[in-house]
Amino acid sequence: MNVAQRGTSSTDSGYGSVDRFRVAFTGTDESPTQSQVDVASGTTPYTEGFRKALKVTNGNQTGGAGASDQLDINCRIEGQDMAGSGWNYTSSSSFITLSFWVKSSVEQNFYGYVRSVSGTVRSHPYETGSLTADTWTKITKTFSGDSNITINNDNSVEFNFYLVPFFGTGLTASGVSLTAWNTFDTTAILPDNTATWYETDNATLEITGVQLEVGSQATAFEHRSYGEELLLCQRYYFKETAVSAYMAGYGSNPQSYGLIQLSQPNSFRATPTITVTGSQNASSVGTSAQSPFYSIVYCNTSSSSAPRLTGYEMSSEL
Repeated sequence: MNVAQRGTSSTDSGYGSVDRFRVAFTGTDESPTQSQVDVASGTTPYTEGFRKALKVTNGNQTGGAGASDQLDINCRIEGQDMAGSGWNYTSSSSFITLSFWVKSSVEQNFYGYVRSVSGTVRSHPYETGSLTADTWTKITKTFSGDSNITINNDNSVEFNFYLVPFFGTGLTASGVSLTAWNTFDTTAILPDNTATWYETDNATLEITGVQLEVGSQATAFEHRSYGEELLLCQRYYFKETAVSAYMAGYGSNPQSYGLIQLSQPNSFRATPTITVTGSQNASSVGTSAQSPFYSIVYCNTSSSSAPRLTGYEMSSEL
């Protein structure tokens, strides 16, 4: 949760604050807010080295808990990372363990699930148990393999982790098992859940220290330097807001065309999409993503001064 290249707060659905984690919602009356926040000193996560958390603040859901309303925190994982992890995912005697810290402002039991994506889509729900309000709790869940799981060894999204503040009754069912893999059913993803948190204005849910590892036991969290984490995140997203790059000008004076090659700080997961967030002396700015390693920004200009790029972002998120 230490890296937040996009910014520290957003009311957008999807990627908006901490890198690699999405806060997705639909059907809400007021958009929830996702934000990167400090872990308070003196708490158990803090004493174990955690300094940042992802926080979701509920909006005012004036219409109540609708059947199709949903709000979840999720992380998408590349297939090659799962396939090469050492987990024999088709064997019931091979295990992965998920652990994380969570804190809710409302006392409630929450559900979540892990899901494979390819072939016959399989999901395994879990529950946090009743959380004491405003108290950090460590959650540890172990999942065996399953003979129906398919994971492709490539850079596509093949495995997901979810923590769910709320799913409406259109996505839940009373008979969903928490102890086994299920064939994924969009009308029965999780057991029916209480709407207490969702119907509480400005309720909050925080999460930090998420770790998914091979084996039947959770081990100590693998803390890495900020530089290491940033470089890993930049495989998927990179934002530059203070660049001062002059484009090579072509044509007569005033110039008619500008071009600059952008070198990515890391090899992207796939050829990225590029958004120019700022430029000077330029019009009709366009982009050409050449590969996971470099891209091009070009523009038309009628200014006597060279066109200049002042900000851009690249995304190759799962």
